Formats: sequence, C-alpha cells, structure tokens
Amino acid sequence: MLSFIYEQLPTRVVFGAGSFDRLPEEIGRLGLKRAIVLSTPGQRRLADEAARRLGVATAGIHAEAAMHVPVETARAARETARRLAADCAVAIGGGSTIGLGKAIALDTGLPVIAIPTTYSGSEMTPIYGLTDGGVKRTGRDRKVLPRVVLYDPALTVALPAKIAGPSGMNALAHCVEALYAEDANPITSLMAAEGIRALARALPVVVAQPLDLEGRGEALYGAWLAGSALGMVAMGLHHKLCHTLGGSFGLPHAEVHTVILPHAAAYNRDAAPTAMRIVAKALGADDAAQGLYDLAKTLGAPLSLREIGMPEDGIDRAAKLATENPYYNPRPLDYAGIRRLLEDAWHGRRPA
Repeated sequence: MLSFIYEQLPTRVVFGAGSFDRLPEEIGRLGLKRAIVLSTPGQRRLADEAARRLGVATAGIHAEAAMHVPVETARAARETARRLAADCAVAIGGGSTIGLGKAIALDTGLPVIAIPTTYSGSEMTPIYGLTDGGVKRTGRDRKVLPRVVLYDPALTVALPAKIAGPSGMNALAHCVEALYAEDANPITSLMAAEGIRALARALPVVVAQPLDLEGRGEALYGAWLAGSALGMVAMGLHHKLCHTLGGSFGLPHAEVHTVILPHAAAYNRDAAPTAMRIVAKALGADDAAQGLYDLAKTLGAPLSLREIGMPEDGIDRAAKLATENPYYNPRPLDYAGIRRLLEDAWHGRRPA
C-alpha cells in the first residue's frame, strides 16, 4: 500500500507567449504598488522593459544580481529595497536574479514575482542559496517562494545555445534527484518523469532552431515541472556537489550541473535502480548516466570540469567539502568514491 506525504506549493503560474505583458495585472491582483525590478547587469534591458510595463508601480531598478548570490550582493539589494520603500520584487532573468529575489524575501518578507528567461526551474522552489567566504550554503523557506511566475517563451529566444543547453541540463538534474529523493512521492515522480521527457525533446530543438517558439515553450514547461518536483523533495549528492563546486571555485552554475549530472547518476545507479530506469526511459536511452552524457554532448554543452575553470588541484578539497556534512543519498557517501566521480568529471570521461 502506498504511503507518502504531498504538500502543494502555493505559486500562481501564468504560462504562454505574451505572459510578460500581464505583469501589471498580476502586480495589481496582489494589491502591490511599488516594485523593485531585479536583473543582472547584462539583462538591464529586460529590467527596463519590465519597468516600462509597470509604469508608476516601479519603485526602482536594481541590476546588480550575480552568480551564486554573494552575501554582499544580497545585503546591497535588501538595502536598496528598503530605501525605495518597495512592497515587492520583480525578478527577471535566470537563477542568479531569481536567487537574489529570494534573498530579499528571506530577510524582508517581500513577495517575489519571477519572470524566468532561462530553464533553471529555480522560480518554482522554496530553496535559496547564499555564498559567503567561498562557501555556498542553501536552505528552504516558503517565504522565498515566488508568489507569481510568468513563463513567456518569447523571453528566451535571445538565449544563446551555449547557455540554453546547460540551463536545461540544470533543470534535468532537478528531475533526476527528485526521482530518488528520500521523500519522493508519486506526484513529484510523475512531474519529474514528464519533465525529463519534455526537456529531452525540447533542448535539441532550442539549440538547433533558436526561433522555434514551440520548442522554447516545451523547454519552459519542462523547467516548470523540474522546479516544481525539486521544490517538494530534498536534494541529494548531485545538488550538494554542484553547490560546493560553484560556491568554492566560482564555477558557472548551469555548466557545473551539466558536467556533474551524468557522473552523479552513475554513482547512484545501483542504489536507485527504479529511478534510473525511469530516467533512461524518459531520455529514450538504455542507461540513465550514458543518456545524460549523450544529451549534453548533442547540445554542445561542456563535458568536463576542466573546460569550465575547475583547477585540478581542487578535486581533493571539493571531495572533502562534499562529504564532511552527512545528508541523504541513495548510495552512502564516501570520500574515495566522490573523489573518483570528480576526477572523471574533471577529465570529461564518459560515465562507466
């Protein structure tokens, strides 16, 4: 007999081409009047577009979001929000910007409206991360969960293939870990399997045919499912390892997920056979780890830690950091095994 706990996360999702235009309506629906608009410096144009749509409901723009949300960046954004007397934050961009919105919400309680332009899925989770002194720490708090998410495929058309591919692999990682999570349940597993199928279909189209809105929409659909699944279960080895590598060595977030995912799947293969069979079937592959590696290769995504800037002499430190604090994973964590995983990933070897 089945036995599980399932708790729905309370985020309103507005999905479809043209959803961006509904931003003022959604702000008004929440009774909000002074939005601070967040973005990275490189996406300031999108922040300006959001502000233009909001008109007098714009309190100001803070285009200073940074990868892995350094605590100094988070403090500056919170202070700006207070100075502007903002009553909400509109985060437009990828995981870095949405992460900054979450950091503001964690400290101030301001509601966040997320407008994702990548496929990270972060907008659907109550998970936040902050990097301090080269160490990235994560936590969960419903307070940081965006109140509204606007998914507009048109906003991802400008996303270059070298970013779109790894971004989608990042979302795939959410699905894989959701399937073997200690607190997995039938609903999140259905979401995760469908998310893998959608992303595996869409990502090659997104990379090869950037103007294909159908493909872009399906990739966003997969990202939504991926984030929704991960938001309701605990993370395992893959995410813990990626947070360690990203925060400690300043590696790009999505690319780290892309490189590590096949190797984490290989590490857990024998300890989570049912989950891995579901992953393989959803990918249309014989083996989950091999299928994930082949998909990343098809997308032209990075396959090794070496090519994204990881120093070889950092492997020992990363393995120690990843195993010093215990957490659930289908296969018990051991330093030697994690070090081998990292060495294979550094070289970009095909998973055994």
